[in-house]
Amino acid sequence: MAGHGDDFFHHVRDSQVFELPQFLGGDLLLPKIGDWQLTKFMVLQTVAAVFVLWVFRGLAKRIASGEPAEGAWWNFWESMALFIRDEVVRPTIGEGHHDGHDHDGHDHEGDDRHRGHGHHGHVKVALAGHPADKYLPYVWSCFFYVLICNLLGAFPWMGSATGHIWVTAVLGIWTLVVVIFYGSCELGFMGFWKALCPPMDLPFVLKIGLVPMIWVIELVGLLIKHGVLAVRLFANIMAGHTVIATILGFIAVVGHSDLVYLVAPASVFGQVAIGMLELFVAFLQAYIFAFLAALFIGTAVHPH
Repeated sequence: MAGHGDDFFHHVRDSQVFELPQFLGGDLLLPKIGDWQLTKFMVLQTVAAVFVLWVFRGLAKRIASGEPAEGAWWNFWESMALFIRDEVVRPTIGEGHHDGHDHDGHDHEGDDRHRGHGHHGHVKVALAGHPADKYLPYVWSCFFYVLICNLLGAFPWMGSATGHIWVTAVLGIWTLVVVIFYGSCELGFMGFWKALCPPMDLPFVLKIGLVPMIWVIELVGLLIKHGVLAVRLFANIMAGHTVIATILGFIAVVGHSDLVYLVAPASVFGQVAIGMLELFVAFLQAYIFAFLAALFIGTAVHPH
């Protein structure tokens, strides 16, 4: 690594091979399918998608059967899904005008009536759901997909696909498409674009100049927000793996000199410490991506 500075970035670069140690057979070259070359990040993204599908199909079947999800494994995934629903999507997107209640009073009499039915009343309220729940599938998908992609980078000889700008760019672009779609469903196609500029009580002459200018600024802001969404995830994941690779690279730099006995233990300890921090960052960045996606959806469907 000392002679090839670019190798510090191999863990966050896409590649046609999985770089395995010699005792596992050396580098594993990925095949071509016709003219289409498989790459490492394609495989890792597929693994993440299949894993998320397998986990939540199994969890959904258990819950649909009427039985609680039992066991540490299923409770772990269920608790994270409920956290995203109850602490991110519902409070961030809100109820809007769909709840059918008076927004100032929230129909406390109706709530008391449900509470008066005891346990069964609470079941009825839970089954009624929340207006923001229809946006849950996308936010859930973002959170768990990004999380698994991040965590795959913690395994030796793999990598984090979310450390590649084109991967996160697709996630950002797709989130923009989803925001426009949900906003158009809620406000109408033209209504969504008109809502980019808030209503202003101004003289007509001022509106002629200000409204188009503010609309363009808001449109540019909409695009920039989703661009930043992609860059934020990419930068944080790439930076963490680059730091780990750099710290371990100190061992190669000192080579066979006597300093290796001092540098090697310090580098390994530093790598372990940064690795533990990276596990936290993997969850944190998935949470931030899901939170911002929910925030952008909420802004689109409830613009004012």
